[in-house]
Amino acid sequence: MEKELATRPYRPPRLRGRLEGYFQKTVIVLGLSIILAALVTRALNDSEAGILSHPPRHASATISRCHSITAKVSPPQDFHKRSHSDRFVHGTKPVLVKRATIWTGGKNGTEVYRGDILLDKGLIKSVGRLHHGVLAAYGSDLVVVDAKNAWVTPGIVDIHSHLGDAPSPALDGAEDDNSSKGTVQPWLRSLDGLNTHDDSYQLSIAGGVTTSLILPGSANAIGGQAFVIKLRSTEERTPTSMLLEPPYNIDTSFPDPSLPPRWRHMKHACGENPSSQYKDTRMDTNWAFREAYKKAFDIKQKQDNYCSLALAGKWKGLGDFPEDLQWEALVDVVRGRVKVNAHCYEAVDLDALVRLSNEFKFPIAAFHHASEAYLVPDLLKKAYVTDSRHLLYEAQQAYYYGFPPNLAIASVTSTAAEVMGMGHHLVIWDSHPLALGATPSQVFIDGIPQLESPHVAQKPQNYNDLPKVPNFDKEAVEAVKYEGLPPLAPKKATGDVVVFTNVRSVYKRTADAVKLLFASETELGVAVAQNGSLVCSGVHVDCLTALDGAADATFVDLEGGSIAPGLVSFGSPLGLNHIQAEDSTNDGDVFDPLVKGVPKILGGDTAIVRAVDGLLFGSRDAYLAYRVGVTSGITAPTHGNFYSGLGTSFSLGAAHKLEAGAVIQDITAVHVSVRHFSKPSVSTQIAALRRLLLGPHKGATGHYFKKVVEGEIPLVVEAHSADIIATLIILKKEIELETRINLKLTITGASEAHILAKELAESGVGVILNPSRPFPYVWEDRRILPGPPLSKDSAIVKLVDRGVTVGIGCEEIWSARNLPFDVAWAAIEAGGRISMKDALAIGSVNVQKLLGVEVSEEDADLVATRGGELLDVHSKVVGVLSPRRRSVEIL
Repeated sequence: MEKELATRPYRPPRLRGRLEGYFQKTVIVLGLSIILAALVTRALNDSEAGILSHPPRHASATISRCHSITAKVSPPQDFHKRSHSDRFVHGTKPVLVKRATIWTGGKNGTEVYRGDILLDKGLIKSVGRLHHGVLAAYGSDLVVVDAKNAWVTPGIVDIHSHLGDAPSPALDGAEDDNSSKGTVQPWLRSLDGLNTHDDSYQLSIAGGVTTSLILPGSANAIGGQAFVIKLRSTEERTPTSMLLEPPYNIDTSFPDPSLPPRWRHMKHACGENPSSQYKDTRMDTNWAFREAYKKAFDIKQKQDNYCSLALAGKWKGLGDFPEDLQWEALVDVVRGRVKVNAHCYEAVDLDALVRLSNEFKFPIAAFHHASEAYLVPDLLKKAYVTDSRHLLYEAQQAYYYGFPPNLAIASVTSTAAEVMGMGHHLVIWDSHPLALGATPSQVFIDGIPQLESPHVAQKPQNYNDLPKVPNFDKEAVEAVKYEGLPPLAPKKATGDVVVFTNVRSVYKRTADAVKLLFASETELGVAVAQNGSLVCSGVHVDCLTALDGAADATFVDLEGGSIAPGLVSFGSPLGLNHIQAEDSTNDGDVFDPLVKGVPKILGGDTAIVRAVDGLLFGSRDAYLAYRVGVTSGITAPTHGNFYSGLGTSFSLGAAHKLEAGAVIQDITAVHVSVRHFSKPSVSTQIAALRRLLLGPHKGATGHYFKKVVEGEIPLVVEAHSADIIATLIILKKEIELETRINLKLTITGASEAHILAKELAESGVGVILNPSRPFPYVWEDRRILPGPPLSKDSAIVKLVDRGVTVGIGCEEIWSARNLPFDVAWAAIEAGGRISMKDALAIGSVNVQKLLGVEVSEEDADLVATRGGELLDVHSKVVGVLSPRRRSVEIL
């Protein structure tokens, strides 16, 4: 230390202070220079990089927007802690549903237990055994509903609905489900066309439907955005108030970025639907898809690139956030925030859309219709993700044909809700949900009961159990093996004699009814057929020994089954169409002299067409109906307005017209239609019908209308309106007053016929209801009698009770195969007032009698069923006995 001091130069204290100050200032200045240089350098670098020292005013909002576009769809943070639903109506009392058999949808649809359900403030608060103290806290406000062990399920979700956008009754100019402005229109919204006055809302609720996804129509490849609604009527009475968890951007072009996004929905369609509207081929449609998705994908990329710079603070020259209102919904599809619902039928269409989803990396929520989906299940796994009142009926049919019961119920409840990204609501059923004719005894939406004084038909106790169904494993395997087209033509039994064993009952038709020949609950019997005719039935087998060739007989075990008359289809162009939507496979429409002159080569306006001349045999729809016990059909020439022609009766099992017994009766009745939407006016149509009946009777038309006036053959008039039906009753009396001969008049369609049940019975006019469960499709159908739970009686019951002869029809060629279900349902809704034999008559002998088909008892087809009677859901048709065709066919 001393050495250091000795060598250090001496400086006076004052000078030393000045030097130290100088050095400090120099260091400070130098430091500032260095900092300034660094800042200048950074500024220059930032300028080159696009970073501004002062971000634009919109930076904060833009950064929020950038964060929001990558946010995943989720409920709000407090969603599961909420005390009430956002749709809760103040004043709604809490409800306790006690002693319920609860199907929760949990554990893949297998979770079922007995307990109570507490509904409060629009939410399901608790499920299970509830503590008395919890209930006591509600006091006298608590409404208690005793389910008496009835089944309770979540509300049915209709994931493919056009309620409101294609309202009922349909009116010109009131349908808003399709647009003709272009093939691709993702910017359209079904909400903007939602009609709150649709009659079918309440009908859907009566079927247990609580929630519907309202889709645009299928005429466009991209029809627009879909919205989920609750069917409950609201005090606000607006479409917006019916929405369930709507996307946040319905009230603004772009949503609040601070809120988590909600699921959106969009409709796509492919194949023949866009083709029929815009005459596009599949190639056109799929290019339109790709072009649209490329546009959306490019916008997404621009947004992502923009946000990458904005989040890094590189604002220079960045401009505004890139977005396009027309395409923002499709951009959200590419971001995986939209549930795409695709209307596609064939494998080629499914494949094209799956490829599209992988090319642009967007998820597909569900394929609708998808009739060939079962042929390509592995393809669907490769996707980047993969009249509603009677929607439960579809699940019942799926279960009947082999779909597991847990999945069948889930398909219209929990699975459908999950596909939409939604959850629950509540229905109490009068029987097991998969039992045919299951009817809600109450429906709760937002905790509010929707059915006022519901009517429930009395049903047997076993209807609360899971119904037994036949085994269709063989048919399922063959459907896949033959790619949806397995051979369906029936095969004749070898030999002339067929012996049916373990028979529980035998029904046979008479001239006007169906009678029970044999029934036993203890000792099962036998039935013997020879050359297609039933020659012996009962517990005694003495007739077997007297039969020639009995040693070579074919034996068929019915396992407690039955033999009954074959059912009869009428009301669709079955027998005149193979593929209803393909003109080249159909007979075509007849000329209508009331609309346009008939060519002279046909005889001019006095010509009349016979349906028998255009019969087409061997259609798949005919064979499918035949295999469930619908053995014959009656059809009239296809027409679009007033005039039809002469009906015919034929076998659905025949391969061609020259086959023995193929044509049952060449000419059955004269058919016309009187409808409000036909042109010209209804009064003009009635005037034409009056002249045709009263004459002068000229040409072929005059010949057959003279037969009608003379009471030889029936006049069959399609009419739905009670006003038109009343006019036809008056016209019938007018003709009879002049001729003194009873006119055979049958009304088909007959949606409002129940209003005139008394008058129809007194006038001797029969009715074929078509459809059997009416729906207010158009204005003249609006006054239907809906049946339970909305009305005590169905239309069929009211007509039968008044003494009207009633039959059941089928609207479409494919629905003929459902005729056994339709007949059974009519009997179930009657609550025991329609017997089995009367129900069989409604689907067979009554139809033939009302339409002019004369079939003797000896010539009538019979159907053999295994495991139950023809109208039991646990039975299966295994054979057809046809005396006319002199054969028994084993199915």
